[in-house]
Amino acid sequence: MPTCRRKRVVLTEPSEALLQAATTDPNREVFYLLETGEIFETYEAYAARMSFYKLKQFQCEVTGKSGLDYFQAVESEREEARTLHHRFSEPLKPAVLRAVQWRTFLPHPPSIDVSVRLLTFLLLAEVMGRLDHLVEAVYERFKDRYFKSERVVVDLTGTKYYARVEKVYPPKYNADVGARDAYKDSSLSSSLEDEQPHVIGGDLTVPTKEANIHDNPALYFYWVHIIELEKDKGHEKKQGGSKHTEKDNAIGSLMEVQCGMMSRDRLSFSKSILRRFIRDCVDRDAAVASPWTVKPSIAKRYGLDSVMPEETRKGVENIKKGEIDKRKKVWEDKEGPPNKKQKKMTPAQEERAEKRERDAREKIEKQKQAREEAERLAAEKKKKKPVRYPTEDLDVRLGEKDKKAGIKVQRPHASRDLPFNEIPGTFEAFLMAWNFLVVYGQPLHLSTFTLDEFEHAIRHTLIDSPCALLAEVHSTLIYNLRTVAFQRHSALVSLMRVHEAAQDESNDEDVVLGVPFDELTAAMADVGNNWERVPLRHTEGREGWEDALVGMLKDAGTIILQHATATNFPRLREILTRLLFAAETRAETSSASPSSSRDPTPESSPLSQRSTPAERYYTLPPRDKIAILSFMCNLAISSKAIHAHMESCEEQLTALRKEKIDVNRLKKHLEEMNVLKEETKEPAAKNVADQDVVMHDISDLSDVSEGGLESPSSSTGKKNSARQKELRLKAVTTAHAKQREAARAKQASVKQALSDHRRLDEEVNKLERRLEGIEREFRKLFGAVRVKPLGKDRFYNRVWWFDGMGSASLVGSGGVAQYGTGRLFIQGPSEFDKELLDQRKDEDIEGRRKEEEGGDGVLKAGDWAVYSDMEELEEYVNWLNVKGHRETALKAALTKWWVHITAGLKRRIVDVNVNARLPEARRSARTKVGYDITREPYMMWVNRRAVTSS
Repeated sequence: MPTCRRKRVVLTEPSEALLQAATTDPNREVFYLLETGEIFETYEAYAARMSFYKLKQFQCEVTGKSGLDYFQAVESEREEARTLHHRFSEPLKPAVLRAVQWRTFLPHPPSIDVSVRLLTFLLLAEVMGRLDHLVEAVYERFKDRYFKSERVVVDLTGTKYYARVEKVYPPKYNADVGARDAYKDSSLSSSLEDEQPHVIGGDLTVPTKEANIHDNPALYFYWVHIIELEKDKGHEKKQGGSKHTEKDNAIGSLMEVQCGMMSRDRLSFSKSILRRFIRDCVDRDAAVASPWTVKPSIAKRYGLDSVMPEETRKGVENIKKGEIDKRKKVWEDKEGPPNKKQKKMTPAQEERAEKRERDAREKIEKQKQAREEAERLAAEKKKKKPVRYPTEDLDVRLGEKDKKAGIKVQRPHASRDLPFNEIPGTFEAFLMAWNFLVVYGQPLHLSTFTLDEFEHAIRHTLIDSPCALLAEVHSTLIYNLRTVAFQRHSALVSLMRVHEAAQDESNDEDVVLGVPFDELTAAMADVGNNWERVPLRHTEGREGWEDALVGMLKDAGTIILQHATATNFPRLREILTRLLFAAETRAETSSASPSSSRDPTPESSPLSQRSTPAERYYTLPPRDKIAILSFMCNLAISSKAIHAHMESCEEQLTALRKEKIDVNRLKKHLEEMNVLKEETKEPAAKNVADQDVVMHDISDLSDVSEGGLESPSSSTGKKNSARQKELRLKAVTTAHAKQREAARAKQASVKQALSDHRRLDEEVNKLERRLEGIEREFRKLFGAVRVKPLGKDRFYNRVWWFDGMGSASLVGSGGVAQYGTGRLFIQGPSEFDKELLDQRKDEDIEGRRKEEEGGDGVLKAGDWAVYSDMEELEEYVNWLNVKGHRETALKAALTKWWVHITAGLKRRIVDVNVNARLPEARRSARTKVGYDITREPYMMWVNRRAVTSS
């Protein structure tokens, strides 16, 4: 029954007036709620009840799942109940229900006194007040007791088998081997069928020790039929092939075993499964000391009596009376009326009362000590194992402090408006083809171009204005594929085999797009022969590349058909048909209405007129153009030029790693020298200042000394004053000159130190710029060997940035920022990562993803999204939590390349705004005679790396 705010939802009963009206006025209109069977007199009551049921505040009582409406909670409980009853062993159900039902306290052997049994029942009823205690008691009683037709696991010398119990021999057959071996005897078999096993052991009113004495499970013998070997792949790998034969020989045999060799599958019998089964099958009133009662429908199904026995009823009444008296006594002792006269108790009664109070105080004290000890141990455990960050990303949850600090819970919305994303897998193939062409532009002799230019070229449909970008891309790939081994007319042979297989299954004519198979093969025979020798010169505009493309598909198509079922190239026949045939009304239609340069018009009419690939290629749908390019790129990876380029990149990467180590070592040395220069510069400057002060004092003293010579101190001083004055002035002048010379030397040394400091700073800055250049070169070369994402977020979404790899550069001449995509792409988790998410079954990962990524932001495997706005990108970086391993690494990578990522993004926004036109203006321009499609950026692209001699 679903719960609402921890209380079971009780269905509304019809009122007395409504019940009476059912007999007096049967045609009275009422409102009936079909899902619950409730009946209401007014629509207001019906609507109020339905609104209550629609609230998202109900909880499934079985799974504990919350946030459901009433009907969802009921369906969840029913689904869990179906799963539970399917898993739980069917022969074990009646025994367990009989054990928990108050009706089934079976008679005991004569040695057990009735008074003892009643006392045991009273004690048991107290213990079974909680469902956990009942589950523990049932599990301990039945874990080693098995019943006929029950599916068990038997351990035979370390090898486990699934088996079915055929016969159960009680303990009285323990010493009678002959009786156990004669299980085929019909008379003995009938006697065993009449005798129920585990009668005393399954009675919970009997203490466990006493039940094991009179009905010991270890003395039971079971005949089991071996069904199959338990599925254990790790165990099978460790065993040899000879032992596997011995295991197979045991299957199908009949063996005698005991409980020590038997067990149940954990999916069918465990404490958690048992708890759910009992909770689903039994019920209990809210009154004090109410017994557990099997639900009437289930009791009727398994043949249990629903009438409480008199002995059981008396025991329950005694327990209720004792509980009520005890609570009444506590109430009277604590909050009883003060004027109530207490009866005088006898000494024996006073002693018993004191003993009860003393026991109650001791029990409360023990519970308090146990609670304090548990809290202390929990605190110590928490101190011993502090959470160390960074940790697993999914273990990190934002707290209230983080939310108050401004950290957003939900990831900023990433746009799914991507080119050719209408058909699953098309955008990914388009993106990978562009990345291959740009990364390997050097061995392919192909200049770089942006993703936007490539998209517009794919959408180009004007035959009169051929697109140079498409011609160069296909021609360079065709040149490259000439070094790949192929078999002449392999696609034609493969298509014929497919055609013959289709004819065997059906006698209908094999027609695709209105073209029969025989007519298609006839057209293929005349086009694209000797495609590997066609010059396809750059100076001549790569004339004839369309026919060479058809020839390449004919000779390399066998690889396509081998993978046609894996969505690699399943549309080969359709593409060849579109390249070689046109509709009859094509010329009239094209002359009647001007065609768009980027939006092909789908052909709904059948193709019946022979045409040429040069005229038909631009009419192909974008998905077919992308499929051709994707196949050619996948095939070109095995070419000699690409392999040689990858090996060259590996060698350059090794050299760059060594250079980076040397540059870092030199930078560290210069920084240490700079620190030493900084320390010596300050004392030198201070000494120079002191010397200047001292010189000033000496000059002052010379003046004082001159004044002193003029004072008439004595007659002898006057006579020699001229001589002494001359000597003093000479000494002062000499000392002054020496001090000035020393000061100039000190000043020169300080200037030299400053100059050295500036020179060291320049050297360090130069090394830092070189390190930045090494990182950019490393990214270019590493992108040609292996393409890796920047990182993954907490939900294993992969973050891609494709700029600056292979032949592309992040910085152009003059330091101008360059870009290839100018965006940051987000891809959903891979299948392997999805399995890692599914392993966290204790958490609601899907609910958390909807909360933190948004309902529309959850990406599945193969889904893509993009950030193309600066503000959204900054919000995404701020959303990353550095307390997790994956997002720490991702944020570090984004920070490392942040300058180039934002520069490319801003540059692309400027280019898009410059080249963008309003739809109305574009349509009006097409109607004008002077509109020139060749001025579009993708049409102005020039291949500067083309080999002109070809």
